[in-house]
This record gives sequence, structure tokens and C-alpha cells, in this order.
Amino acid sequence: MAHDISPLAQPFPAIPPIAGVTPRVARAGYKDWGRCDLTYVELAEGTAVAGVFTRNVCCSSEVELGRQNVAQGRARALVVNAGNSNAFTGYRGREAVEAIMAQVSAHLGCPPEQVFVSSTGVIGVPLPKDKAKAGIEAALLAQPCDWETAANTIGTTDTFAKGAMAQAVIDGRTVTLGAIIKGSGMIAPDMATMLGYIFTDAAVEPAFLQALLSAANQQTFSCITVDSDTSTSDTVLAFATGAAGNAPLASFDSPGADAFAAALNDVCRQLAHLVVRDGEGAQKFIAVTVSGAVSDESARKVGLAIANSPLVKTAIAGEDANWGRVVMAVGKAGELADRDRLSIGFGGSWAARDGQPLADYDEAPVAAHLKGQDISIEVDLGLGEGRATVWTCDLTHGYISINADYRS
Repeated sequence: MAHDISPLAQPFPAIPPIAGVTPRVARAGYKDWGRCDLTYVELAEGTAVAGVFTRNVCCSSEVELGRQNVAQGRARALVVNAGNSNAFTGYRGREAVEAIMAQVSAHLGCPPEQVFVSSTGVIGVPLPKDKAKAGIEAALLAQPCDWETAANTIGTTDTFAKGAMAQAVIDGRTVTLGAIIKGSGMIAPDMATMLGYIFTDAAVEPAFLQALLSAANQQTFSCITVDSDTSTSDTVLAFATGAAGNAPLASFDSPGADAFAAALNDVCRQLAHLVVRDGEGAQKFIAVTVSGAVSDESARKVGLAIANSPLVKTAIAGEDANWGRVVMAVGKAGELADRDRLSIGFGGSWAARDGQPLADYDEAPVAAHLKGQDISIEVDLGLGEGRATVWTCDLTHGYISINADYRS
């Protein structure tokens, strides 16, 4: 985390220990940066797991194996490597992941498919097996650590540690959700370059946990973008240890299921916003709200076209209320739109209504809004009831600087 801390950074929350979850960190030395780069989390027997993964077809072996293994529904351990994404590394990359799974499963006495591995960093370099083996050995012997240490360890170009916490009452028992995430560039839906991990002591059946996580993903992680690039390694995993002792949640008919789902959505939204707030070079956090679309999905696609537009993002960076760029982005989205019904605003002030600039448009409140750090763009298509909000950041010189020297 060599870069200056993002001006949009948020403090790391107080996440309490979660029963059945033990995080540890170690230094495997995947990159010469003099810090811990391996996070190992041990999970109680019987822990349920669910996951959502990148749709990038050049994904890593970690993603391929994770996607296969999440189907069996149980987890005993998580290993996250930083500094090497192990993507585009062929059979050597896969062998390295399988070796890590075998080493941890032998230690815990569990099936290898209950060991989940993620890697993040430079693409195209096989994960060194000797460093992985030594790093895992060190992690197995390490003292348990706090969540902020675990979050710092999985970062790459991140400028601050990211975590989230929420609680819910199920059946009279308070359950806790604690989560960490990394990600700051190559971020786009279908999930961001992002590795996120959610841990809870609630008892949840794996199939229901998967349904809840997939639904939360659609509303949160799949609604953020930093630069429109979809990474090879994106993963979000949720682990439920059951240590809280509630009757396992199996469907929305289970008492407390609604409260748990709301807490999970809350945690996912917090994490998604933190990733955007650490967008490479970001100076402004932008919420794009699209209403009046023919469907929610259409609204989301229009929102992403705006949020991914370099012209819109650079205008916001320059604090320029150039709403013509928003019109352009709406028109290129490939979704139903009508120029003569389109309305565009910034920070609650409309600049154009029904396809025309307002006769009495006053740019002063809009200009004042754009000088802030939290920016909102509102678009009403005037066609239907569909709506969505997506989140992005501005595009600055800092993004180029970070990515021009990423490998050096």
C-alpha cells in the first residue's frame, strides 16, 4: 500500500471476533514489499459457504476451483495471497493452488475442497510453490490477528484497509457479520477486482446463503465500477459458522431470515462503496441514480454506461457540470431511451427536463455540489418504473500514474 491514502478513505470499523472464525497472517514473500502477504482464516467444522465469482473467461485457477468447490456447501479454511494473481498461468498455477489446498486440508483433517484459495496481484506469473508452502506453514503457527491486520494483508494497490460490520437478531439471538475486502482498480461489475470475504456466526443453510449472496451481489458489487475492466480473480465468499446457535435459516420462511438478509445486503453495500472510495486516483465518490427506465436491469445498464464513461468521469474530476456528456452516455447504453423525455440533474438540481435545458437553469448550486467529495448524478428516462443506483469515482491523473508503473 505504497500510494497516498485516498481522500475518500473511511476508518476501519470495530469488528468483534466472530465465533468459529480465526484469522492469521504470515509473510510468504510473493512480492518484495516487506510486509505480510498471506491471510489464513480457519473456520469451525460445519461452516456453510457461498460464493460469487468473476465472469472474466481468462479467470484464475483459484476462481475455477472456488466455483467448483462452493457447490459442496462447506468450508474449513480460506487462504488469500497478495502480490501474485496466479492468473493466466496454466497447469503450473493450478498445481500451486491444489498444493495449498492439500497442505491446509492435511493440517485440518478435512477434504481439500473445503479449503478456499484466492490470489491477487500481477497476472501471468505462476504462484511459487516453495514460497506458498513456507507461507502456509508460518500462517498455521501464527498467533490469531485482528480484522484490520487481515484486511491490510490482502491489499495490493489499496490505500486503506476496508472492513464492514452489521448485526441482526435471529430467534432472539444477536448474530454478527464481519467482512473485509480488497480492491481499488480493474473494478467493474460482473464484480469488481475485488476479493471480499464475509463471516458470520449465524447458522444458515448453504443453498439459502448462496441465494442471499447472489441477490446482494446484484444490488451492490455488480453496481460498482472504477474503470470498466473486469478482473480475472474477482471473488466474494460468505461463511456462516453456525456458532450463534440459532435454528439454521433455510428460506425466507425461517424466523429472522429477513433481518439476516438485510444485514448481509448492508455489509455488501458498505464493502462495495469502500472499493469505489479507494478507486485508483479517486478524488470523488459518484452515485448515479437512473429512474424512469423500462426495467430495473435497463436502468442499471444505463447507469453503468454513465459511470464507465471516461468523458463523464473526467468532467466530474474537473468539477464541470457538462450534462451533455451524460446525454451521450445514456444514448450509447444500448437501452431504450427517448431524447425528448430525458431529464438530467446533479445533486438534486435539474439541469435539463424533457430533453431540453431548463429555461431558468442556475448552474451555481450544481457547481457548488461538484466541488464536494460525494457527487450525485440523477437521470430520469421518463419511460417506466425501472430504477437503479450504481457507484463509481472520478478519473484523474492519479489513475494513470498508478497503472503506468503497476509492475515496476
